[in-house]
Amino acid sequence: MNKSTVHSACVAICPSTLRREALLHLAAVHEPALQPALQAALKSARQPDWEGLWVYRQQEQITGALWVQPLAHATAQLWLPQQDGPAGQALLAAAHAWITEQGITLCHVALPPSHYAWEATLLAHNMVRLAELRHLSINLLSVTLAPELTCVQSGTPTPIKLEAFAKLNVAAQTSLLDSISQGSLDCPTLRESLSSEALLAGFYNQAPEAPDHWYSVNLGHERVGVLLLVPGSEHCWELLLMGVVPQWRGQGIGRKVLQAAFKLAVSQGAADMILTVDANNTPALRLYQQAGLVRYAQQRLLAWKC
Repeated sequence: MNKSTVHSACVAICPSTLRREALLHLAAVHEPALQPALQAALKSARQPDWEGLWVYRQQEQITGALWVQPLAHATAQLWLPQQDGPAGQALLAAAHAWITEQGITLCHVALPPSHYAWEATLLAHNMVRLAELRHLSINLLSVTLAPELTCVQSGTPTPIKLEAFAKLNVAAQTSLLDSISQGSLDCPTLRESLSSEALLAGFYNQAPEAPDHWYSVNLGHERVGVLLLVPGSEHCWELLLMGVVPQWRGQGIGRKVLQAAFKLAVSQGAADMILTVDANNTPALRLYQQAGLVRYAQQRLLAWKC
């Protein structure tokens, strides 16, 4: 029996009647670091999203499962099987073929340290490594906030002002995101494959209420950056994205914008803030560490890029 016959006999899209059983075979169900993200994905899933739930069956018993969760703009997230081995290998091969057929251009997976052993297998199945992520946090009640946020422009102190991101039209929003991504060290391989429209759509899906706390950063009449925040539960906010356009980098604006983020969160009752940064983005990592953020978790990001 050749390899394709084995796959066709053992791997299939999960019937709706077996969905609950299949989900228990996902690795994230048994990994505390991934459980919150999986729960959010399951809560938002629609009926068409289950077409990417695959099962490996032996003698009519499910022994493995994998889920390709469709996202906006022809992207997806991969939820791995609980175990590697023949079932995992077969599921990965089937999923890779399926996302190609579906026209999915980027399918990513986030690995906590407990799942780093998967990396060699994923690379062998044509994934590429996108980034080594650091998750940082800070207790805002311990932060000394600057009374005024200014930057020197033409020799004159100029206040940094935040303008509602929603006031910009879609073209201006994506243009500003395109600008801050130029030369950025934050997940450059990911940004090469992900348009600004797709990035924004992903942020919207992650937290539909978040755009009320999204801002363009202005210095005088010039837009110099963005600040995207998400109010979270239990008084913890997340800094989704912060960036400065290339011509204004290295002038202390990032530090001022970070202070502005702290002040906004505190004014709304937040006690903590979290964010994620590429480990190779040493300037941003240094900025966050100097501001008092400390690492509480890490992940590796891999993907199929079609």
